[in-house]
Amino acid sequence: MSEMIKEFEQSFDNRETGRGIEQRLFEMSAELNSHASGRLMREPELQGPQPDTGLSELNAEQLEAVTTTEGYVRVIAGAGSGKTRALTHRFAFLVNELGVLPENILCVTFTNKAANEMRQRIHNLIGDRDTGYINTFHGFCVSVLQEDSYAVQYPKSFLVLDNSDIDSMLRIIYEERGLSLRDRTFSDARDMIEIQKLFKKPDYYLDMIDMSLETLHQKYLDAVSADEIIFYGYLYQEKKCFGLDYNDLIKFSLYIFRDNADIRQKWQKRLAYIMIDEFQDIDGLQYELMETLCGYHHNLFIVGDPDQTIYTWRGANVRYLLDFDRQFPGTKTIMMLKNYRSTPQILAAANSLIDKNEKRIKKDLIPVLPDGRSVLYNSSADTAEEAAWIVSEAGRLHDQGVPFRDMTILYRAHYVTRPVEEALLKAKLPYHIYSGVPFFGRAEIKDALSYLRMILQQDDLSFRRIANTPKRNLGRRRMAFLEEYAATHGTSLYEALKATLEDEIFKGTKAARFISLIDRFAASFEDEPVSEVLSAILHESGYEEMLRTEGSQERLDNLAELKQSIYEYEVSCGEEHALQHYLTHVALFSNTDMEDASDRIKLMTIHAAKGLEFPYVFLCGMNEGVFPSRKTRDLPGMEEERRLAFVAMTRAERGLFLSSAEGRNHDGTPRYPSRFILDIDRGLLEYVHKPTDQLIEDTREYVTRWHRFTREKEELLESVLPEGTRVKHTYLGEGTITDIDMDRQAYTILFDRLPTPRTLSFKAVTKA
Repeated sequence: MSEMIKEFEQSFDNRETGRGIEQRLFEMSAELNSHASGRLMREPELQGPQPDTGLSELNAEQLEAVTTTEGYVRVIAGAGSGKTRALTHRFAFLVNELGVLPENILCVTFTNKAANEMRQRIHNLIGDRDTGYINTFHGFCVSVLQEDSYAVQYPKSFLVLDNSDIDSMLRIIYEERGLSLRDRTFSDARDMIEIQKLFKKPDYYLDMIDMSLETLHQKYLDAVSADEIIFYGYLYQEKKCFGLDYNDLIKFSLYIFRDNADIRQKWQKRLAYIMIDEFQDIDGLQYELMETLCGYHHNLFIVGDPDQTIYTWRGANVRYLLDFDRQFPGTKTIMMLKNYRSTPQILAAANSLIDKNEKRIKKDLIPVLPDGRSVLYNSSADTAEEAAWIVSEAGRLHDQGVPFRDMTILYRAHYVTRPVEEALLKAKLPYHIYSGVPFFGRAEIKDALSYLRMILQQDDLSFRRIANTPKRNLGRRRMAFLEEYAATHGTSLYEALKATLEDEIFKGTKAARFISLIDRFAASFEDEPVSEVLSAILHESGYEEMLRTEGSQERLDNLAELKQSIYEYEVSCGEEHALQHYLTHVALFSNTDMEDASDRIKLMTIHAAKGLEFPYVFLCGMNEGVFPSRKTRDLPGMEEERRLAFVAMTRAERGLFLSSAEGRNHDGTPRYPSRFILDIDRGLLEYVHKPTDQLIEDTREYVTRWHRFTREKEELLESVLPEGTRVKHTYLGEGTITDIDMDRQAYTILFDRLPTPRTLSFKAVTKA
């Protein structure tokens, strides 16, 4: 989500009170200390001799998590503590030892990549292709809607929309209503729509469910402002093609559960055991969904780590994890702190860093691996020199036999990569940036998937994309003809083409051949593997021949990679390998869900690296204003930045390299090393080149000033007067507050004796 959404959410003052969260953290820290000292740790109670089902591989805490099957269980699992192993073995224990059917287990993970990995591990443990519901929240909601979408008058073959689909809809809206990118870029429009759905119009889905298509269309036509036009135009386009985006999936599922007791009870009874990973990252809607689903059997197992909460700007609330035992009395809490990923040197530095956060459960990751190399920190004269040092160290590792693919460069924001990329190019080291156009967003991949969607659904979005790709003489004039016919007769564009095929306008085109192709595949695809269907239609449509003629070998290679990924999906997905299942599965994919086995250095943001691990990690741009971000305005935000640094450091397995640059920023201010470097105890870092003592002293003074200013600002914000309050000003007299800008710390005031309002700082006025 963009900065626009972050700023909007910051305007909502729904943070917990300091006393409340501090008391809760104190209680959990005391509980943790009891566990650590062994006073509360009990061996799992297993009845009689147990067969070896892989449980011998687990440590005591993992074994307790696996075998505690009933009731509410909360696992506080530190980074690298083997939580995935515990989750997969718990699933296998439920199936192999308790005899639970896989279809009665729901396991929710944070990413599709994690879900795929977990599905494969569980398949290996239980030997059954049916691995139940192993999904993200959104993926699970797709399953719900595919089964029960009739309750909202949607077909089972609804579309799951990604950003490319949304942009296609926006393009139609902009053309119809004369909007331009000056009104909003497509990226801004997507963010605005998400803000509307999450915050400003949270009941929007009722319009999509209850309103007829004609009524919703009229609401779109009646809209005046650009935002209203875009929002209601988008809802209309969604309903028109039975499309649902990520927000809709959960909203529609919750609506079905709330309004249909029989459907709700069916799912509650079906899901006898529910497991949720990365619980610190769930938001309010996901929490509501979880509460609903566990309402019958009351078997809920959650795993999370408060030190890895890095998505509060997206709605995540760590209180759901901290207060879990209060919400569900009788909860059993298990602590998993042994780290199997990183060397003691890396963990010592990470523990030292995160310990500087005040609002946390006091705990340390416990190393299991033997000693490794020191954590290196290098302060360079400027960003170019910093990048040169990173590339030099990467080259040195490669000379020692380390593959490039085992090295990852992490950063807080994409703009940091420019000097790093230049240095990599100069040294001729191979690299890949996990940003820009994701694999499933590339033109040839979208085209291929659109062909599959045409076979299944003949939807307008796919039709517009591939009806004239390759060229079939179905250009803009003929498409406009079809759009008009479809609107007049209430049909899809594909149906419009079939109905008007004999019209004079389509003479000399390949429209008939296109219809024959789609109809033939639509009639025969159900019994064929998706991978074979795709290969056949790409060949028979002439799409691959078009790419070969263009000499687009890279695009052909991408299609080959897509076919391989589909084959792997068919092997690992169990029974749900039909075309419809694959298309909904792939619509939920994100940028980092595709494996990259090539020997290249990886470059990615820390947020993108969440949940991943890498042998060698370079964490660059460790400067004030970069990391922590200059947009960090309050103490909770700074603690989240520190957690983000902790997450970055604990991605490293064998080697960790930290770097910063000296000099001056673009605005002329000094470039200070990050406070996070100074947070790490001096003896835990090996300084390759140390900042000068004066620079370190200046940095400490800067950080002290920041803390003092921030605390003063927070005290000031606590006394902010609400809108409508009468205030007085020494020179301007009395007036009324009409608006409040929390970011600028300013009121908008309409003074009694002035014709127009004034925007003044909080400190300028007092209550009248």
